[in-house]
Amino acid sequence: MPVHLLIVSVGSSSVKQLRDAQSRRLIAGPLCHVTKQRPTREAELLEGGSVYWIIRGQIAARQQVTGLERLYDHEGEKCGLMLDSELVETELFPRGPHQGWRYLEIADAPRDLRDLVEESNSDEDSEGELSEEMAAELRSLGLI
Repeated sequence: MPVHLLIVSVGSSSVKQLRDAQSRRLIAGPLCHVTKQRPTREAELLEGGSVYWIIRGQIAARQQVTGLERLYDHEGEKCGLMLDSELVETELFPRGPHQGWRYLEIADAPRDLRDLVEESNSDEDSEGELSEEMAAELRSLGLI
C-alpha cells in the first residue's frame, strides 16, 4: 500500500505560484525536490505515493513521486525526489509547518479537487455547494 510525504512549499503563497515556479524548472529537465534524508519506506512511496504540498498552512496540492535519486554535494549524500510534472490540486486541509518531510498515510490524504468536482457534478440533488475555502474553514473548526 502506498505512503505519501508531506512537505512545506517554502516561498509559495498559492498553488499557482508553485505551478509557475515548477514550469520554469521543467525547462532544465525533470522535477527533483532535494531532501537531506532518504525515506526509509522507499518501496511504499514508489508504489504510487505522492508529495503533498503544504502552502500557507494548508495541504493544497500533490505530485506523484516517480523515483528517488542519490545526490551528493559538499555536505554528503542527499535524496532527490523525482516528481511527475502534473501538479494536482487537493481539498484544503489545515496543517502546521515542520522542517523536512513527514509521512502521510493514504487514509489521511486529502482527496483530489477534480474528484470532488466529478462527485458534485454526479450528485443531482445537491443545492448549495460549499466553496473549497469555506469547507476548509469549517473543517478547521471541527464542523465537518
